[in-house]
Amino acid sequence: MSFETLKRNRGSNISKIIKAAEATNTGETKSYVDDRIWKPTVDKAGNGYAVIRFLPGTEENLPFVRYWDHGFKGPTGQWYIENSLTSIGQPDPVGELNSRLWNSGIESDKDRARTQKRRLHYVTNIYVVSDPSAPQNEGKVFLYKFGKKIFDKIYDLMNPAFADETPIDPFDFWEGADFKLKIRNVEGYRNYDKSEFSSAAPLLNADEAQLEEVYSKLHDLSEFTNPKNYKSYDELKAKLMRVLGEQATAGAYTVKEEIKLNNPEPAVEPVTAEDMSSDDEDTLSYFSKLAKQD
Repeated sequence: MSFETLKRNRGSNISKIIKAAEATNTGETKSYVDDRIWKPTVDKAGNGYAVIRFLPGTEENLPFVRYWDHGFKGPTGQWYIENSLTSIGQPDPVGELNSRLWNSGIESDKDRARTQKRRLHYVTNIYVVSDPSAPQNEGKVFLYKFGKKIFDKIYDLMNPAFADETPIDPFDFWEGADFKLKIRNVEGYRNYDKSEFSSAAPLLNADEAQLEEVYSKLHDLSEFTNPKNYKSYDELKAKLMRVLGEQATAGAYTVKEEIKLNNPEPAVEPVTAEDMSSDDEDTLSYFSKLAKQD
């Protein structure tokens, strides 16, 4: 899709985005540091502020993707840090194990499932309008990973609850809105409740030369959901076995017996054990750092 097509079709994508957002409500990099990814800076008190603009998708693609990962330390002292195959609609060995743990009727199994549960990430392109703590980022295009709390604010802007509110596509160059990211430290966790959208206004005063330059710098999001960037079920199962060890138990079965069943019953991540949100920081990077320290 050319820039001219994007301009001509502005406003027509909001229903498509809302549909994808509603569906999400019901790829792994090779290094620990990815310069394409923007992360907000916080002070010693855990507070931070920045203004960003969510950017449109390329071609006919949606402007965001969603994926899950797992990060936990097993009784062997080894770490399991991997993307979940549920991100691409395939069975995942940790998801299957967690489902059995959750349904075993044993409270300690539920506790274990909680420590091993999936973590939800959304990824989109952003333009950094203001970043007082890192002004060198201003005026640049980055990838941005965020969780359900911020995603809910995006969805509410596109699909407001009240009749006197006008739907706004925050990913639109011309009729979108800046997002004021306000981070607070609440009981040791990052909190985004105060974050909000500004009134709708064009990015860069609708200067088409600048907008086209921004559009040309959008990053491809497909890598995060490309099956080629995910390990196979057998590879993940083997790693899970190494991390948990032969003696770890799952209800009435050992883990080894549980995940070696030839035809396991369909299992998914337990709904009752809610997915963790990635709003506080990039989990894969966080757990990778911890693993390197061991």
